[in-house]
Amino acid sequence: MKPEDLSDFLKKHSAPCVQKAVQHGIQFRCETGEVFTVYKTGKVVIGGKRTSLCEEVEALTAGVLPAAKLEPIPNARGEIFIVYGHDTDARNQLELMLRRMEMNPIILANLPAAGDTIIEKLESYIGQHGKAGYACVLVTPDDEGFKAGEDDKKKYRARQNVVLELGMVLARLGRKRVAILQKQTVERPSDIDGLIYIPFKEKVDEISVLQAAGFAPKL
Repeated sequence: MKPEDLSDFLKKHSAPCVQKAVQHGIQFRCETGEVFTVYKTGKVVIGGKRTSLCEEVEALTAGVLPAAKLEPIPNARGEIFIVYGHDTDARNQLELMLRRMEMNPIILANLPAAGDTIIEKLESYIGQHGKAGYACVLVTPDDEGFKAGEDDKKKYRARQNVVLELGMVLARLGRKRVAILQKQTVERPSDIDGLIYIPFKEKVDEISVLQAAGFAPKL
């Protein structure tokens, strides 16, 4: 996080603060007693009076929405459907982490063929009549793209199949049951703001915030 990001966040929440430079960062002292320090590394340290604003800043820095209790979907058995692109290392890390959390990840490539199309497999495994009541979507920089005529503004993007499958799991499960794990440097698909984004650098197993976000509880 950058100091200007936190400043904009506090302004939107009508939280007047005094800024001052500290060693390796900027400190924000709010009139209501909260103290936030943003360092050059992007790390945010929270001090002072503990309020709901502190919890919102913690959620912001984690890249997730506040925790919420999820109601189980009828017929869902607790499996977690994984959507992924070319980054098989990230997929394997996520699968291992979920198994350590005593969950059952479902990976498309491991499903029996049975003559079904990919869309038919998704429909049979996700939603009211499927096995998976939740989904993790790995958004990784597998492709590159840019607006026509602006090739100097090239950005990393997720594969098209990931964007399509993301839309499908959102439609079948609802956005409260879908967590998007976004690798740094990759562009977010458009028109899907307001969802749970969990940023990571190289290793997915660094992301302990899956449980903190209220995602994928034991069923």
